[in-house]
Amino acid sequence: MNDKLALPTGSLADASLALVQKSESTPIADHSIRSFLFARLLAEQENCLNDAAYDENLLFAACVMHDLGLGTLAAGQARFEVEGADLAASVLTEHGIAATDVDRVWEAIALHSSLGIADRRGLLTYLTHKGVFTDAGVVPDLDAATLQLVYATYPRPADLRFMQDAIVEHAARSQAAAPPYSIAAWYLRERQAGT
Repeated sequence: MNDKLALPTGSLADASLALVQKSESTPIADHSIRSFLFARLLAEQENCLNDAAYDENLLFAACVMHDLGLGTLAAGQARFEVEGADLAASVLTEHGIAATDVDRVWEAIALHSSLGIADRRGLLTYLTHKGVFTDAGVVPDLDAATLQLVYATYPRPADLRFMQDAIVEHAARSQAAAPPYSIAAWYLRERQAGT
């Protein structure tokens, strides 16, 4: 496998990936892996790999677990970003990660869908957000050849509604899961209107 596509190893990385693959649909789990790969490639492109704030293990944890709130472990009693952040924080704590780093990963996951905020909350949150939105096709900061390198190994489904479907399913579980003005509320309202 190309070094650019290698995933971190170790007990935290292995546990994070196993939890995601067990509790999320395959398309969402693959999206999470692609998000990490894009985030790391963006860090390299932006010369962040030697930044004191860059930690590949925390970046992997944040990216790969950013959608735990859309999996079977989420209670559906809060917005999916927050439920995912809480679930990820538990994993990190169980693996003895320092509380300050648990908080950094929590914030990166909780804010991963927050346009205009995530990119102002430190390197980990910034890279997590950019990796996620690169896979969503919103951030065009990587060249086509680099994107294709990742997609060749972790293909993206032709129908991208899998993410919206999961968000709507979670949002429909309680009012707290789709608070006003959240992405979940918007998708749910759009779906209920039949658009």
